[in-house]
Amino acid sequence: MNNVPRTRRRSASIARARWPRRLRRYGCTLLILATLTALCLVGVGLGYVTLTTQNRRYNNAAQTPVKPVAIVFGAGVYQGRPTFMLADRIRGAVELYHAGRVSKILMTGDNSHVDYNEVSVMREYAMELGVPGDAITLDYAGFSTYDSCYRARAIFGVTEATLVTQHYHLARALYTCRQLGIDAVGLGTPDWTRDTDRLRYGYKPGETTRYGIREVLATVKALIELHVTRPLPTFLGPYEGLNE
Repeated sequence: MNNVPRTRRRSASIARARWPRRLRRYGCTLLILATLTALCLVGVGLGYVTLTTQNRRYNNAAQTPVKPVAIVFGAGVYQGRPTFMLADRIRGAVELYHAGRVSKILMTGDNSHVDYNEVSVMREYAMELGVPGDAITLDYAGFSTYDSCYRARAIFGVTEATLVTQHYHLARALYTCRQLGIDAVGLGTPDWTRDTDRLRYGYKPGETTRYGIREVLATVKALIELHVTRPLPTFLGPYEGLNE
């Protein structure tokens, strides 16, 4: 090494010192490219879900195609009553029932704890609005949109349905149900993305942004579940069918 000219040794040392900087620079570039690629894939996925369900989403119960059953997704209860958001979903299904657009209603929600029975509250509210109890079926294990759609087909034998939920959630719900074998259309209820409904539901601007991000992530998760992992729902169980 001592026989190597000093200038050559200095050049080798400088080159070795530059490599970590180059690696950091290349690493940052790769990270940026990976992030942009992931964002593009998310955007494409969201656009695909939205576009493929566009012609199946309705705003008016009277214009919604006739289907045998309406599926109402849970959205929380408070002090034994449905939240404003859930009440809107139930009223949408009740409107479909009274208009003769559906003959059955499947209430799907959370009953994971003894002191929290979302679907029973949903049924009581629908009955207050004039729907007979024998037209309502309860799914106590609808812990997620995926679980609700999977169980609607596998446990309750639903092959055609009208989904009732807020507009922001409707595209994902429709896409999920259709991928799981249900010929579904959807009735959109008031959405918290509009200022008037946001105030009515009690959401503040920061909260609506958080829920919007959550819906984007939920849609990505749904695409992975439907096209990659295809998991079983949290609970499956024996076939029950709808109330006759």
